[in-house]
Amino acid sequence: MRIHYLQHVPFEGPAHLSSVVRPMGAELTHSLLFAGQEPPEPAVFDLLVVLGGPMGVHDEKEHSWLAGEKQYIELVLESGKRIIGICLGAQLVASVLGARVYKNRYKEIGWYPVTKTAEARSSPLGSILPGVFPAFHWHGDTFDIPSGAVHMAESAACANQCFLYEDRALGLQFHLESTADSIRLLHDNCGDELDGGGYVQTSDEILKTGHIAESNLLFERILVEILK
Repeated sequence: MRIHYLQHVPFEGPAHLSSVVRPMGAELTHSLLFAGQEPPEPAVFDLLVVLGGPMGVHDEKEHSWLAGEKQYIELVLESGKRIIGICLGAQLVASVLGARVYKNRYKEIGWYPVTKTAEARSSPLGSILPGVFPAFHWHGDTFDIPSGAVHMAESAACANQCFLYEDRALGLQFHLESTADSIRLLHDNCGDELDGGGYVQTSDEILKTGHIAESNLLFERILVEILK
């Protein structure tokens, strides 16, 4: 089993994904897009994970590699491979599938509950999701649900938190892979976004670790299911 991930900035890495691959008997490889690394042919992996990042889907002038990344995600989708997009990664997958990506009404930063939709109950992957579960968020943008995809989850601040396309492309607006270290790195590099908004927690609330183990376990279960 081979898992490959695309990373957009030095401080937002694979986090818990790095810890879980060995017990799964998987090999983990990566492409650091911000450093100019080219991703491999889809034939060399079973699952592509597209990580988060502070840039937006449309910021191609500032990050020229975004255009090539979208073409690559399209190639991976056409190849029939499995994909998990996280935060920016979910927005990129949604965009490639023809959905709109735009500013959300609220910035959502911190630990907020996510609710499974009724539609999600029809899918095996949806059966893994609890009815309500805590998740770590750090985003200002959102996506429309791509045509043909299942709307899987929502939150009070953001209606479209998760989608599943053809049982093989999963978009997660939230971060189940977060660890104490990865949250600290995100906080230290993007802390200027903590503007006191209605869905923006304080530093103390953000850095609490009480939900991490639960989130990581759910992330592991999703990985196992999508790789079946």
